[in-house]
Amino acid sequence: MRRLLFLNGIKAFEAAARTGSFAAAGLELSVSAAAVSRMVHLLEERLGVALFERKANKLVLTQAGRAYQSGLTPIFDALASLTAQVTAPSGVRVLTIGVGHTFAMRWLIPRLSEFRSEEPDIEVRFTTGGASVPFGEDWSCGIKLGTGDWPGLVAEPLFAGDLTPVCVPRLATSLKRPADLKGPSLIRVEHSPEDWPIWLKASGLARINARGPEFQFYGQALQAAADGLGIAMGIRPYIDDDLAAGRLVAPFDLSIPKGMRWYLLYRSFQTEQRDFAAFRRWIMRAASGPAARPVKRTSRSSPRN
Repeated sequence: MRRLLFLNGIKAFEAAARTGSFAAAGLELSVSAAAVSRMVHLLEERLGVALFERKANKLVLTQAGRAYQSGLTPIFDALASLTAQVTAPSGVRVLTIGVGHTFAMRWLIPRLSEFRSEEPDIEVRFTTGGASVPFGEDWSCGIKLGTGDWPGLVAEPLFAGDLTPVCVPRLATSLKRPADLKGPSLIRVEHSPEDWPIWLKASGLARINARGPEFQFYGQALQAAADGLGIAMGIRPYIDDDLAAGRLVAPFDLSIPKGMRWYLLYRSFQTEQRDFAAFRRWIMRAASGPAARPVKRTSRSSPRN
């Protein structure tokens, strides 16, 4: 027989360990912080080991607590996924993808018909993702730009986040070399202010200061470039389709690594789910396809993350 000690206490501990506080765990479990604290204390008594070091305004996991939580969280995630499958309407197969708006619009959605033709019975649902959005409990997988460090998740690389300037063909005619760039024409992205300095420094043009129009997201900046407003810093794979169609061109044969990659993120148990497995096979194959236009790629001795 399975020896399961005090399931309510286990649930309370896992939530507190994952969220970092009894108060946050209480909100998640719809009980008070004091109730969570009591349940965790009872669990520790029954286990005979301390799971937390209780410090002023802070919970710190003990070595035993870290080991326990690292095993419990995937179990609860798998249980939630199994419950969702069992309670789903008969015959409905749902794949929920957490992805940023720009990635979805510029790369994933234009290729989604290929996946649908292979797996017409899987209903694909998008939910808001992006770098600042935590991995959702209801996500089958996520797609994020980063360094590959997401504790508790499997991260498989899809694309290198390489940078190269892009603009409409009309503007490119006056750009014979990087030194022809002028600061006021360089379109910026608010959440990635390092992009232009990275590329300009690698081009030997650190003196140029990008001070053109600023947009919140890459998608907005690239649309502005496509409308002839200036030169945007393109990042793969956002620019692939525009380059292939000729809407944008890369005036310089130089691509610089951003120091980050795009990753497919998922919990390890998802590999056993056939719908996710089918999507994973498809996106890994699609991501391995050639870029729209190969450009010379230089290395950076100290990538900035």
